[in-house]
Formats: sequence, structure tokens, C-alpha cells
Amino acid sequence: MCSICGSVCFDNVSCLSTNIIDEMNKSMKHRGPDESDIFTGESAIFGHNRLSVMDLENGKQPFSVVYGNKKYTIVYNGEIYNCKELKKDFENRGIYLKTKCDTEVVLYSYIVYGKDCPKMLNGIFAFAVYDGESVFFARDRFGVKPFYYALKGNELIFASEIKAMLKHPLISSKIDKEGLWEILYLSPNFVSGKSVFRDILELCPGECMIFDQNGLKKWRYWQITAKPFFKGRDFAIEKTKELVVDAVTRQLDADVPLSVLLSGGLDSSVVSAIASRHYGKKGLILDTYSFEYEGNKESFEKSLFQPEKDDDFALYLADYLGTNHTVLTCPTSEVANLLTTSTMYRDLVGQADIDSSLLYYCKEIKKKHTVTLSGECSDEIFGGYPWFYRPEMLYSDFFPWIHSPRLRASLFKDKVSNSDTGYDYVRQIYKNSLSECPVLDSDSDEMRLSRIASYLSVNYFMTSLLQRKDRMSMASGVEVRVPFADHRIFEFVFNVPWKYKFENGVEKSLLRNSMVDYLPDKILWRKKSPYPKTHNPEYMKRVLGILDERLRRMGYLSEFLDRQKLDEIIQKNGTWFGQLMSAPQLIAWLIQLDFFMEYYKVDLVD
Repeated sequence: MCSICGSVCFDNVSCLSTNIIDEMNKSMKHRGPDESDIFTGESAIFGHNRLSVMDLENGKQPFSVVYGNKKYTIVYNGEIYNCKELKKDFENRGIYLKTKCDTEVVLYSYIVYGKDCPKMLNGIFAFAVYDGESVFFARDRFGVKPFYYALKGNELIFASEIKAMLKHPLISSKIDKEGLWEILYLSPNFVSGKSVFRDILELCPGECMIFDQNGLKKWRYWQITAKPFFKGRDFAIEKTKELVVDAVTRQLDADVPLSVLLSGGLDSSVVSAIASRHYGKKGLILDTYSFEYEGNKESFEKSLFQPEKDDDFALYLADYLGTNHTVLTCPTSEVANLLTTSTMYRDLVGQADIDSSLLYYCKEIKKKHTVTLSGECSDEIFGGYPWFYRPEMLYSDFFPWIHSPRLRASLFKDKVSNSDTGYDYVRQIYKNSLSECPVLDSDSDEMRLSRIASYLSVNYFMTSLLQRKDRMSMASGVEVRVPFADHRIFEFVFNVPWKYKFENGVEKSLLRNSMVDYLPDKILWRKKSPYPKTHNPEYMKRVLGILDERLRRMGYLSEFLDRQKLDEIIQKNGTWFGQLMSAPQLIAWLIQLDFFMEYYKVDLVD
């Protein structure tokens, strides 16, 4: 894993500056602590930071080759899991690679397949290839790896993170009303294709583009499609098993120490069980981690979304599989103190202690492991959230995981939030997304609803979780792989009838039934439990203290925040977003917002 950045201009090369790209590159050094370098071409300058995972000796970037009397240079961030198949095809064409790193595979994919190369890649990626006449850019299908850009006159600027983009003198930190509305009503979800900063755009998941003397051309190379399903239940189960096992197994290849995140929930247990069996065949023992918070054993409270704690289940399965298991416990002080640090790494207002704790855990994991596998993305694809099987949540006329869409905006004076206009703006985004979801005329009502729930979840909820996972892990020099984010799994499961996914009223039945040979019943049929949050009352005291201090400093929030309204919401302590975000997380979110506005010197404009 790595960071990439660069600047391209074909009309006025005098605007290109190595010093600027060097500053952009330095701002993302955390993503690639092992090596850094700059490439300077006639019309392009690329920067790269490397986290060494494969072919530690020969994987340095920017990476160049000469083929057919033309020089090609790539900067790339990601992992490709079908390298063997691609190398075999190259060899059939008389092309023999010189390294074991997937960087060379991606570069030759562009040379061989041209603009169709992203379609050939199974993996997570964001990359740029310069051939002297143009630059080709692509991002993976789910947006696991980030890619931001801006077009300023004839110059195209790009980077893995927003903080690097803001290092460029042509890019400002202005946020207009639409960006502010996304923060107040939608965050930590955001609309693909743009950022909250007016000057910065995003290459959407599944998109690629070419920049040359004729300008910028962008298009989508992949999107999910609705297809009829003619096979039966047994085929659906066996095919799911085949795809999931293959996805996990492919992602166990690394030249550095590898581990798996094992919470004891279904998804992480599936990944752990497959990985453990694969390691066992090689006579190896898999390393696994689970997470806990200081004081949670005494203060845990059951809820609809979190009916039981993970601790005992993680330890049980680790013992069952024979893994080398470690429980990481995050101190309450760290959960609170890392709120602003996690915001700096995410470049956006995030998920409060869900971000800060993951940042802590990743830094602990880095002490022994550089690569770890995680169970993210299963819920969005297999139907694990309540809005998949509770139709009233999809009929709420707003994103179903946002339980109180006006709540956060109500904390601010209306001259800032423009509450009615902002709410209507974000609600229209929701309606547009509904209309974009692919469905079939032959779909039953329940199948249509399941498609909509999955489409919304993948494009918004999952994207946010992947962003969080990428930023917190890369801030720690850890590469997190997400086997369920294999496009082949989604393409298949999206078209499997809902009755197989929700058999006997059990969420994710399709995945459970496919894993009967891998997991004991105690885990296989366990009720879904999300990423843990702190229940320690000491955390609430700490974040209230931090917020009070920031307000006394007369920062951004002190001018706009309605303290009386905030006190009323704290007393109610309801869940306002997803499964975990209640009053303590709302306070923490406000701390992150105030820090975000201050740290990035945000200029609110109309």
C-alpha cells in the first residue's frame, strides 16, 4: 500500500513544480513509510510513498518500463489478487515481467489492454500511468483505495488524500453550502464524485479517466447490473462458498507478517476460518486480533443493534481454530485523545470514537503485522442490516441508517445550516440514488427492496466504512484487505433471490449456509453484532470536557452552536446514525467538526 500524487500539464509545463509535488508527497508519508520518490517527465510529475508488502527489493515507485519504443511510468496504490492469471496471459503474448510486485502487473495491464485494463484487475487500486502523450487514471470498483483530483486551468492535480491536495497553492479550503449540508446531514457518508471542499473532486469507484492535450475524459468501466436468477438454492449456496473462499485465499499472499481481525461475529469469523485452514495446510498458525474498550465489561448495555458482547465469542473461535489470538484493549483516554488525530488522518468529520479507537488498534497491530484481513462489506452485500428486512426503514424518505436526519443540523443556528433547504438537498440525493438502482420488471416487492437496500448500502454506508478503514490503517502503516469487497461476490449475490439471503427470517442466511463446513453453530448462527463502541461513562465525561474547552476558546462552533438544544439531545441519548452513534458519539463528532474547521482553516462560502 502507498500514497500517490502528481501534477500533469501538456500546454504549459512551466506550471509544474517538483517542490509542490514534494510537499504534497511529504504530507502522506504515513501511508508509505518505507520509501519515497519523485518522477519528473516532460508533462507530468509524480510522487509516491511506499509501504512494502510484496517484492520488498524491487517494488520501488514511480515505476517505469520501455515497451514498443515508448516509456510508461506508473504510480500505484493497492493490491491485485489475480496477478498469476494476468502474468500467464502476458507470457502467452511474449511478455515476461522482471519483478514479483503487482505494480509491474498493473503497468503492463495498461500497456496490453489499454483503457480496458481496470476491467481485468481483481483487487483494490488507484493509479496513474503516463506515456508522454497522456495520463490514464483508474480507481477500484468499490473505492477501497482513494483518489482525489482537481482541474485548474490546463493543470490536473491528483492525490490519495485531501490533505495533500490542499498543499497545492491553486487549491483552497473553501466549503460551500452543499459541502456543509453533506457534513451536517449525511456525514460520515458523502456523495461520490466530489468532496466537501469546493475545489476538490473525487474519481468515483468504478471510474477511470484520461487527461491529454484535448482535456479530460472520464467514464465508468464498471457498475452493478440486475439479472434474472435461474438457478436454485443449492447452487446459490455452493457458488457463494466458492467465491468467498477464493476471495479470502487470494488475499493471504504477502511478503510481510499477516493477521486477521477476529471479532467473533460472522463476517470476521468466516475470514478467520478460511485463512486458518489455508495456513494449517502449510503448517503455519494464523495470528488474529479482537478489540475491546477499557471498562466495557462493567458498563455494556444491550441494544437492538448490539445484543451481546464479542469478547467470549472471539476467544471461543480463536481456540476452536487454533489461532494465536491477541485482545487489544483501548484505554478510554486514548479513545478521547485520538478524536482530533483521527480527523486529521481522515481529512473529514468521521465516526467519532469508532475512528479514534480503530486508529489506536491499528497502531498496536503495526508492532507485529503490516497486513491484516477484515470482514467489512459483508453486511452491505449479504443483507445484514435492519433496513434490509424492515421495510419501514426504507420508506422513511431518507437514508435508512440516519435515524434523525435533522438532528445535527438543529444544533446550529439556521443562518448556518439553512435547515429546510439543506434537508431537501440531501433528501434529493437519496431520491436520485433510488432511481439509479438497477431492478428488473420481474422482481418481487421483497427482491426489489433488497436490491435498493444493497445498492444504497454499498454506495454510501460501505464507502464510508472503507474510507475509515483505509485512513486509520494507513495512518499506522498497516494494509487492511477486505475479501468481501470482491466485485465477483457482489455481482453474484446482488441477483440471488432474497428468500435465500433471509431464509427463516435470519439475516445473511446465504452466507451462513455456505459456511457450514467452516464454522461451529455457536458462531455460524450468532446474531449480528457490529464493530464495538465504548460504553464506559467516563468517556462521556471526557468528551464533554474537551468540547467545553474548545467552546471556551471561541472556535468555529462557539459562534454557531445552540448549547440549549445540545443539552436537550444529550439527555435523550438516542441513536442518530447507524448502529452505534448515540449521545457520546454526537459530542465527539462535534469535537471532530470544530477541529476539522480549525485545522483546515475552512472558509465557509455561499
